[in-house]
Amino acid sequence: MKKITHHPIDIVVAWVDGADPVIRQKKTSFLKSNGSFFHPGASQTRFHSLNEVEYCVLSILKFAPFIRNIFIVTDQQDPKIDRAIKQYFPERFRDIRIVDHYEIFEGYEDYTPTFNSICISNMLWRIKGLSDQFVYFNDDIFLLRPINPSDWFVNNKPVLRGKWSFPPYERLLWDELKEKFMQFFTSKKHQERSASFQVNQWNAAKKLGFRWRYFRSGHTPVALNRQTLKNYFDNHPEMLKKNISFRFRNYYQFNTVALANHLEIKSGNKNRMISQVIYLRTHKRGKEYVNRKLSIAGNNKNFLFICAQSLDLANVKDQEKVIQKMKTLLELDIK
Repeated sequence: MKKITHHPIDIVVAWVDGADPVIRQKKTSFLKSNGSFFHPGASQTRFHSLNEVEYCVLSILKFAPFIRNIFIVTDQQDPKIDRAIKQYFPERFRDIRIVDHYEIFEGYEDYTPTFNSICISNMLWRIKGLSDQFVYFNDDIFLLRPINPSDWFVNNKPVLRGKWSFPPYERLLWDELKEKFMQFFTSKKHQERSASFQVNQWNAAKKLGFRWRYFRSGHTPVALNRQTLKNYFDNHPEMLKKNISFRFRNYYQFNTVALANHLEIKSGNKNRMISQVIYLRTHKRGKEYVNRKLSIAGNNKNFLFICAQSLDLANVKDQEKVIQKMKTLLELDIK
């Protein structure tokens, strides 16, 4: 039986299968339209899927049964998780809905298709029927153990996971010097700066008047207030349009999560928590890296989440280790 809290909490999962020929054709057409202009945000690993979304959703249903609905946001695709949901959580099948980009970009169709996670996250608050309290997942994030509503919301306000950091001055300076070098000494005069997770967060903090520090979040589930985002973007429509105008992730965009976090801080929200996430990036790591990380994930109860980023770049053996770990944690027998 689904357990509902007084203030319902929904989950939003962003997902794409970059191997889909239709998606690949859409992406290629926009890359070609820009001639020789290089898009760092078009790297294929940003779009690959190894069916992580299935384990993501199953981990939510198992370890956060209080969740009301799960919305999977995608671009005219089907994650094909029906069989697994019906097998393990048949009573929750109707609580999962696929949301197309056309729903969240309604009225902003000129900005679709988009291949930019920042643009998509900018528009998540526009999901029809979404609770004011919701948690944003990427499909490579999984729950490791039971979660309480208070891990995400306290006194109806989001729990902000992260820490205060100095602005990324070194990265900003290095990027500027590198760009000037490219312009004057190489043929790559139009190469775009590689988007930076930290710089995009700092861009958001700066817009809200933060100067000497910013609240830096990691790759973890993020608690958000729908009304906070709606109010801000309703009052700053041109800022929203500019930010969603980039088809691929861009250095000069602002990060939606960072914007929401800093809006919460300015409003007096003092709910703070460390990330409590195991960050697993298996590409070009040591032989025992995956075993060590998975051991910590299973044994250290202080960690609630695991992020397996760019799992498609790992060797097959390490991919199988991660998938098997998720099956064990979730007590699944998925073929």
